[in-house]
Amino acid sequence: MDQTHQPIPENRQPLLQRTLSEWNVLATLGGPILIAQLAQMGNGVIDTVMAGHASAEDLAGVGIGSSLWMPLFLLFMGTLSALQPIISGFRGARTFSQIMPVTWQGIYIAGAGALIMILLLTSVHPVLEVLRLESGTARITQGYLRAFAWGIPALLLITALRGLTDGLGRTQVIMAFSMLGMLINLPLNYIFIYGKLGLPAMGGIGCGWATSISNGIAAIGLLIYLNRSRAFRRFNLLAGWLKPDLPTIRYILRLGIPIGFTIFVEASMFSVIALFLAPLGPVVVAGHQIALNVVSVVFMLPLSLGMALTLRVSFLVGARAPASARLLSRSALILAAAIALLFASLLFIFKAPIAALYTSDPAVQAVTLSLLMYAAVFQIADVIQITCISALRGYKDTRWPMAIMLFSFWGLGLPMGHTLTFTDLVVPAMGAAGFWVGITAGLVSAGVLLGVRLFFLFARAAAHAPRCAQSADHGRDRS
Repeated sequence: MDQTHQPIPENRQPLLQRTLSEWNVLATLGGPILIAQLAQMGNGVIDTVMAGHASAEDLAGVGIGSSLWMPLFLLFMGTLSALQPIISGFRGARTFSQIMPVTWQGIYIAGAGALIMILLLTSVHPVLEVLRLESGTARITQGYLRAFAWGIPALLLITALRGLTDGLGRTQVIMAFSMLGMLINLPLNYIFIYGKLGLPAMGGIGCGWATSISNGIAAIGLLIYLNRSRAFRRFNLLAGWLKPDLPTIRYILRLGIPIGFTIFVEASMFSVIALFLAPLGPVVVAGHQIALNVVSVVFMLPLSLGMALTLRVSFLVGARAPASARLLSRSALILAAAIALLFASLLFIFKAPIAALYTSDPAVQAVTLSLLMYAAVFQIADVIQITCISALRGYKDTRWPMAIMLFSFWGLGLPMGHTLTFTDLVVPAMGAAGFWVGITAGLVSAGVLLGVRLFFLFARAAAHAPRCAQSADHGRDRS
């Protein structure tokens, strides 16, 4: 396997040159990841816009359905993301024979996850009754989820195979198939939602069918590519079928479940905040959602950088280049901080045009402007924590980060935000801004604690290195 996408570091180079070389590798890996993330986000935008043009009821049904399947998907996506550092580590160690066995066990985990998601999402009637939805909206939500469920196996199969492609440094593969899925989803939405080519108009339910079909086509295309392309043909994905191996599955889950749970905890926290803010009225909720959407879009770049960092650190650890892994992790924090300061400055300077882009309502604009001030500081803390946790995942350290994120978000950020938003215990009730202060404090806590954990791993690796060297010298003496 060539080293084009993840070269072996040259330690004789000057420090600055080594650092810039590693940043170039991050850009090579992270650029396609960023485009893939934006393409996946684009699918959500397409569904929202096209369902909204059908009717407000269709938009509500699709929105509620998405809010039900997305947390479950994030849970399994995070769990399967353990495949990327595992396979990248194998590639760094040049133990290629171990790549397909772990890939197949990931596919089995994806199959089990698909079954769980299908069972849950096709049995949501009790949940919808609790939400007291109007009958029309409930009908669309159920229809959307039942149609969407047909594409869940393909969606999770792509997620599992991403472990193989990204782990081998070929991040452009998923970029290409994510864009393919988006390009297919657009015309299929038009056909199914509005009833074209002789089909009946399905409204929001058509979004589910369009997503399922586009996921299926993308998954089939990805399988064909992996079996025919020169880069992946040697792995014999389909011909090299392997039966389930419980020890390997347990190993993947031991690393992956903490990642999935961490992502689920973060996503669920923002859902809970939205519910808490509902009594403050639609203007406050709208302003909060706009600020959150802006931060989410901006976050795509540091998130992609973090995913590339996980791949590179795990590769370097597997290649037995711990000094380069430490250098990269430390320098990535500097790079991430610079990016965060740039984006925070842009949010602060252009907050008014950004608010006007989203809404023409002066009241909503006012709330959005006030929250974007906090979002600028939030952005800095968020970028630092995602960089630290991404480096830790490269070291296959996932349990402590999960505990840190759980404490920082649910033990500190959410209670503080609720107190500042609704009570006068600390300062006069701040409204929605209180939650932004609270979650920023939680992110600062997470960044500090994750940073301490990362540097603890550095110290432990440095202490271990001399013992390894002595052991190697002793072995040479004996020989």
